[in-house]
Amino acid sequence: MSSNIHSVLKEFWGFEKFREMQEEIIQSVLDGKDTLALLPTGGGKSICFQVPALTKDGICLVVSPLIALMKDQVENLKERGIKAEALVSGMSKRAIDILLDNCIYGKVKFLYVSPERLKSELFIVRLKKMNINLIAIDEAHCISQWGYNFRPSYLEIINLREILPNIPILALTATATPKVVIDIQEKLGFKKPNVLQKSFKRDNIHYIVINDEDKMGRMMKIIKKVPGTGIIYALNRKKTQEIAHFLQKRGILAEYYHAGITPEKRSLIQADWSNNKTRIIVATNAFGMGIDKPDVRFVINLELTDSIEAYFQEAGRGGRDEEKAYAVLLINENDRINLINRVEKSFPEKDQIKKVYFAICNQLRVAIGAGEGATYPFNINDIKAQQNHNALEIYNSVKFLEQAGYFELSEAFYTPSRIKIEMNSSELYEFQIRNKKYDPYIKLLLRSYGGLFDDFSKIKEFDLATRSKKTISAIRKILRELHKLEVIIYEEQNDLPLLTFLQPRVDLKHLRLRKEIYDTRKEEALTKMDAVINYAFSNDTCRSQLLLAYFGDSNTDCGVCDVCLSKKRDKKLNSKQLKEIQNDIISLLQNKPLETSELIIKLATKHKEKNIRNMVQWLLDENIIKLNELNKIKLK
Repeated sequence: MSSNIHSVLKEFWGFEKFREMQEEIIQSVLDGKDTLALLPTGGGKSICFQVPALTKDGICLVVSPLIALMKDQVENLKERGIKAEALVSGMSKRAIDILLDNCIYGKVKFLYVSPERLKSELFIVRLKKMNINLIAIDEAHCISQWGYNFRPSYLEIINLREILPNIPILALTATATPKVVIDIQEKLGFKKPNVLQKSFKRDNIHYIVINDEDKMGRMMKIIKKVPGTGIIYALNRKKTQEIAHFLQKRGILAEYYHAGITPEKRSLIQADWSNNKTRIIVATNAFGMGIDKPDVRFVINLELTDSIEAYFQEAGRGGRDEEKAYAVLLINENDRINLINRVEKSFPEKDQIKKVYFAICNQLRVAIGAGEGATYPFNINDIKAQQNHNALEIYNSVKFLEQAGYFELSEAFYTPSRIKIEMNSSELYEFQIRNKKYDPYIKLLLRSYGGLFDDFSKIKEFDLATRSKKTISAIRKILRELHKLEVIIYEEQNDLPLLTFLQPRVDLKHLRLRKEIYDTRKEEALTKMDAVINYAFSNDTCRSQLLLAYFGDSNTDCGVCDVCLSKKRDKKLNSKQLKEIQNDIISLLQNKPLETSELIIKLATKHKEKNIRNMVQWLLDENIIKLNELNKIKLK
C-alpha cells in the first residue's frame, strides 16, 4: 500500500515525498483506525484524507464548516482531474437530487458537506446508498465546546457512526488544546484514542511583540527592513483600506482585502499577491482560508486577536517554505482595554438577542410555527435599518442563536449563476416550437454552454445579454420564466451570507439560551482573552514557549523571539566593556550624525567591529538612536 500512496501523491500532486507526519496519518487511516491529526497551519492537512481516499474504491465524505473552503478544495481537486462535489446551503432540491445521484451512480470521489446537512432526511437516505470509504472531519476543533469556534451542528456527526459503523473517521485541525483533543475524540465516538500530532513548534518563525505608540511608523520600519512579501492583519474593513492607502502613498505595492469587496476583485488581489505583483496584503481575518503562499516573510498584527488559536493561525501563514519569517504583534496600552471591551460586546444581553431574533423573523416574514428548513439571503443592513441595533450586536446575537440551534448562518461567499436543462432534447424541441418567444434564448444557451442536459453549467448573464443585445435584467427575467415553466433550473448568483431556519419560528417567551450556550461560553472567552493578554504583555517568558504551552506542547527557549534576544542582550550589557562602547557611540553622535562604518573606524582602536555593530543595533531597537533621511545614525 505504501508504494500506492506514493504513486497517488506523485500522479496528482507531483510530490516525491510526504511532509512530516502525513504518511503516518495516511497509514493510520488505511489501517482502519479512527485518527485525530493535529498539523499546524500550512502542514498539508487535506492531503491526509485525499490521498488515502484515492487509493480505495468509493467516496470520501468530507465535513467542513466553511463553504468558501469547500468550494476552494473542490475546484483544486477538479483542476487535478479528480471528480469532487460540494453540497451547500441555498441549492435547490432538484440540484441536490442530481448531485446525490452522481455520488451514488457516478464517479464522484469527494463529497463535501456542511455539518448541518447531516440532519437532512433526504441526505441520510441517499448516503446509505453511497460507497463511503472514509469520513474526514475538517476543522475538527469546532466539535468541542472548548474549541475557539464551536459549531453545535458538529455534534450531529456522531450519528454517522450508526449509518457507517465500519468506516474510519479522520478528524483534522491545526489548533487544539489538550482539553479539546480529548473532547474531539469523545464527541466523534472514537473506538480507541488515537492522536497523531506534529509539534506546533515553528523554528523558522521569529515571534516578536513590540510595544509602540506609533504603530504605523514601526510597521514602516519592519517593511523596509524585512525583504519579501507580507500580510498585515487589521481589525476591520475600514482600517485595511486606510493602511493600504498609507502604504501606497509611500511607494509600497499594497492592496486591501476583506469580505466586502467583490469576488472578482478579491480573486485578482489574491492572484497578484501570490504572483508577487503586489508585495503586501492588508486584510481582515477573512484572508487566510486556502492561502498557501510559501514565501511570506512577515505577518504583522496591528491589534490583539480574541484567542491564541486565532493568532497562531494568522502568524503561521508566514514562512511555509521553512525559511526565516517574522510574526510581529504591534501593541500599546489601549489594546488591552480594546480587547476587553470587544469580548464584552461579543456577549449581548439575552434580551437583546431575543430582540434580534424577533427583528430577523419579521424582516424575512416568517410566521410563528413556520420557516423550518427555509433559507434566505441575509443582509445585516436590512435588520439594522428596521431596528435600533448596530451591526456587531446583530452579528453576535445571530451567532448565539445559531449555537442554540435556531439558525444556521453561512459565511458570505460568492456563488455564480448556473443552469441545467430539465427536459430531454425532444421535449425541449417541442417546447421551442410551441413557444417562439423563448426559442432564441434556448438556442443562445445551447450555443453558449455545453453539457446542459447532463449537469449544471456556470453562466454569466452579462455575456448572454451582450450576445443577444438585451439588458441583463431582461435576460434574468427570461431565465426566471424558463425556470418557472420547469424548462431549466436557474440558480442566480449570490454574494450574501445564507440564513437557514433549523426549526420553526418560536414565540419569544419560548426562546431559550442554555447555560452552556451563553454563560459557559462567556467564561471560556474570558479565559482565552486572558491568554492573549498574557502573551502580548509578558516580557519574561519566551514567546514560542508561551504559544506551545497553550497547546500542551513543550520546548526550550527559541532564542530568536524578542524576549530571548532581550535576555541575551541583558547578559552582555552587564559587562563593563559594552557599557563603555555605548558611552563612546553616544559621545561621537553628540557632534553629528554618522554612518555605522564611520563609527567603526573611529572606535576601531578601542573595540571590536562585531561589538560595535551589536551595540548600534541594540540602541536602534531601544529608540536611543535613530536613522535620518540619509541613513546616518543620530541621537533621538
